Formats: sequence, structure tokens, C-alpha cells
Amino acid sequence: MKLKLTAAIVAAFALTSAAQAQDRTYGVLMKTLANPFWGAMELGVRDGASNAGVEYYLQAVESDQAAEPQLNVCNTMLERTPTVMITAAINSTILLPCLKRANEQGIPVVDLDANLDHDIAAEAGVEITFTIGSDNEAAGAQGADYVVSQLGADATGPVLVIEGLSGNITGQKRARGFANRLKELAPGLEVVASLPGDWDRGKAANITNDILTRHPDLKAIFAANDGMALGAVEAAYAAGKGDAIIMVGVDGNVDAVKSIKAGRLDASVAQLPYLVGKQAVEEVTKVLDGATAEKFIFVPTLVLTKEVLDAGSEPMLEYVK
Repeated sequence: MKLKLTAAIVAAFALTSAAQAQDRTYGVLMKTLANPFWGAMELGVRDGASNAGVEYYLQAVESDQAAEPQLNVCNTMLERTPTVMITAAINSTILLPCLKRANEQGIPVVDLDANLDHDIAAEAGVEITFTIGSDNEAAGAQGADYVVSQLGADATGPVLVIEGLSGNITGQKRARGFANRLKELAPGLEVVASLPGDWDRGKAANITNDILTRHPDLKAIFAANDGMALGAVEAAYAAGKGDAIIMVGVDGNVDAVKSIKAGRLDASVAQLPYLVGKQAVEEVTKVLDGATAEKFIFVPTLVLTKEVLDAGSEPMLEYVK
């Protein structure tokens, strides 16, 4: 009798949870789907929502720099009263007025890819349920590890860092993690410039051209995302320096993978955005069901090189989309 009663309770709970899930609609606001990184994250959100049995609607803006339009989209999404707001803010402040309104309506806020600063958000009256993404400082440090593995700890010479959009916490952490680890492992390699590339491929190419003019013996370039890294690759090869410079990006997007396989970009610290999107939906569903989440959830990263891609034996490659 006890076994039958227990089974009945479990079945009833499962039915209740399923009914609750069907009543939920998640609002997902990303940056731009023109960037393959966010496209891969959208795939993860879709699969996570399918697994959780919930509905979602997703919107994005035209570029990684469209801050004001993103706030407008956020306000529009909020009018639909989603069960939760899952957001990837263009900078750490632009969405705070919208997210404060969400909290006031009892809507939890999830921070995708660590684009919000919890302290700044709290001062603005926004409670972040959890942040999910990669450890961006650690990702930058992994980029430095790779550079030193190729050049050696005794290497000397100039290094260029191309940051993200000015004021964006993600790019700042990646650049800081790279510079700090490089100084620790190979003090003879000097960061001669650390400049915002605004997540823009063309601007990164221009920065690379300018620095190569001043430092023709450039040893390495670290870019805070793959789009900028590919711009640096184009400029370096156009200047006849492509084979002489170690070039590393961050994200592991499809264009970077193609460039690495072609022997042009040397490496990318893959952020596994598919896994970030999928786990974001799964984790917030658990929270809505009564679980408590860690404030910071870190998804693993993977350094993609031609050797790793050609071998194809790394288990995490299944999440590289």
C-alpha cells in the first residue's frame, strides 16, 4: 500500500509540475543574432525550453552596440508579462530601469553571459536571480596560457589586446584576465596597447594595422571576441605578418572554427554559448519550482586549436555550435 501511495504522490507531483510548466512563458533578450555566438546561445535556449516543457519568446537588436534600442525592446517584452526575464545586456547599466520594473512585477531576472554587475544592479533596485556564463577572467587567462605555450615563458616583445565595447564588463574581465596571467607567466611579453574594439571586426582590423605600424615585431594579439580576432587576422595577413603573430579570440563561434581549421586564427577560448543558453533555461525552471540557485553559475570553457579540432576527441566539442 505504501508503495502504491508513494507512486501516486510522485505521479500527481509530476502532473502538477507539467501543468505549471505549460503555464510559463520565458522572455529571452539577447544582443544580436548577427553574431554567431548569440545564434548558438539561441539554439541552447530552444533545446533547454523543449526539455523543460516551457514556452519562450526571444528578441534581439541589430548590433552589439545598440544599447538604447535594446532598452526599448526590453520594455516592450515586459508588457507581455513573462514568467521570467533572461537577458544579455549590452552594458551593465542600460537595462536596469526595465529590469527594476520586472522585479516590481514579481518577475525574476537572469543575467546571461555575465553582462550585469550585481553590485551596480542592487544599487539600482534590481535583484539578479543568478548569472550564468563562463568565468570571463579565467577565459582571458586561458588565452594567455595558450600564447605562452606557443612563445615560451622567456619570450619578449610587444603584445596587443583588443577589448570589447567600452564599459562592457564581459570584455573588461577577459582583457584583465589575459593581461594579468601574461604578466605572471611571461613578464618579457609586454602589452603595448589595450584598446576597445567595440566588438567590431572592422575596427579591430584598423587597430591591428595601427599597432603593426608602430610595433612591426608584434608577437601576439588577444581579442575579447572572435569577430574582433578575425578582423585582426585579416589585417595581420594583409601586412604579411599573419604567420609571425600568435592570434587568439574568445567565443569559439563557427567563423572562428573555420579560420582555425584553415590555419589562420591560432586559437579561440570557446565559451560554449549553446550550453549557457540551455542551462540558463533549465536552472531558472528549477528555481521557479522552488530550488535555490547559486548566484554565479559558471559553464566550462575550452581552448580550440587546430590540433583539438582535427583530433575531434574532446567530449565538450559536442557543445561547440
